[in-house]
Amino acid sequence: MKTAVYPGSFDPITYGHIDIIDRASRLFDNVIVAVLNNPSKAPLFTASERMDMIKKATMELKNVEVDSFSGLLIDYVEKRDANTVLKGLRAVSDFEYELQMALMNRKLNRNVETVFMMTSSRYSFLSSSLVKEVARLGGCVKDLVPDYVFERLVEKNKG
Repeated sequence: MKTAVYPGSFDPITYGHIDIIDRASRLFDNVIVAVLNNPSKAPLFTASERMDMIKKATMELKNVEVDSFSGLLIDYVEKRDANTVLKGLRAVSDFEYELQMALMNRKLNRNVETVFMMTSSRYSFLSSSLVKEVARLGGCVKDLVPDYVFERLVEKNKG
């Protein structure tokens, strides 16, 4: 059975992430969307809020599971008996960092492969950080995230 772990902060999930998850669900038997819980960062949404939004976005994909983790990704992948780390790329600039991470993960466990998937061109500019910043400044991000994520962004930015 081929299981891929798609890790990230997903703060918040965007249509770019959903594009990768949807396409990966057709390539792998199981896809685990793993929300990184990093206490040293200050995300806009809690890990449970991010997981809830991802679950809503992927509820029709029966082979997609949402989970969270902290610590080393490779430890989490091993714990989940997965054999693939899935990373979405928007541009060549993403590749340099992701290549370093993939090589380190390969050093830590030679049985886990990293697969890079390019996002659809219509989402190549999209990042969670950009969505949060535009929303915080009052710009419209309605067509970049699902409606319930948009509503959560509006709520968070009211105060």
